[in-house]
Amino acid sequence: MTMSDDDILAPRRSRSGSGSGATFSKARGPIIDQDGREIPETLEQGFREFRFELGKDNPFAASPFGNLTREQRIARLEAIAKLLDIAFVLPGTNIRYGIDGLIGLIPVVGDIITTAISLWLVREARALGAPWYVTARMLGNVALDGVVGMVPFAGDAFDVMFRANMRNVRLLRRWLDKQPRV
Repeated sequence: MTMSDDDILAPRRSRSGSGSGATFSKARGPIIDQDGREIPETLEQGFREFRFELGKDNPFAASPFGNLTREQRIARLEAIAKLLDIAFVLPGTNIRYGIDGLIGLIPVVGDIITTAISLWLVREARALGAPWYVTARMLGNVALDGVVGMVPFAGDAFDVMFRANMRNVRLLRRWLDKQPRV
């Protein structure tokens, strides 16, 4: 027994007049998913049985941020800092700039976005074990870059020349080089 196209495409109107005015007809027989398993009729049962398989046997369970070595995390920080501060060269000159200078051209919102990314870099440095005095200097660089960057035109030029993210990665790298290897 098959359903008509009208039953599939359009909900049936409720005769009682209560509710939203539309109720959907109940499917006849079990609902089968693409793997041949029966899907429960109530949403409540369906939500209880729905789960993510994030175990070690699942090849898709690897987090792109959680399972990196220390050197890989540092390399990622350096790559992001280079992208933000020195990714491009101004044609005909030797002046390097990054997407921090480009996004910063958007008034207020651009500077907020780039400051948030810079703060994420500081958070990652702290997660790598950087002490408070290193992270305090890094936060100072980010604050100076964020505040001066809000000034129209002059702030954008300052963003290109100051390169707070490269300074912060250099600070982190110097501190890490002084640490004994384990």
